[in-house]
Amino acid sequence: MMVRLASRLLVNALIRKVFAEGGHAAVLAHGDDTSGAILILAMDRGDDPRFLERVPGPTGRFELARTGPKDCTGPAEIRDYWAKRCRLDPDLWVLELDIAQAERFAADVLLFD
Repeated sequence: MMVRLASRLLVNALIRKVFAEGGHAAVLAHGDDTSGAILILAMDRGDDPRFLERVPGPTGRFELARTGPKDCTGPAEIRDYWAKRCRLDPDLWVLELDIAQAERFAADVLLFD
């Protein structure tokens, strides 16, 4: 059985790591502290918005996958996507990370072994 860290701990670690490297991070939706899934809105200086999520891979290990709309054309589309996800899963955390290589930061924290 794999040990799973509490979602709140992972969220806090990711926020601290991004701020320590000069980026910006914000909680857009507060999910379940213990076991809420984490959806990340990743950007680089406000450009190239994309959604990332930790998902189980074919080998049973977690992977970071792009989810959501392929091309986020504007703030309304971005907000609508994560708001819909929160309605479907009230335990969901939504984090905004605005830093170069946001995927790397997310993977470092969420995909530890």
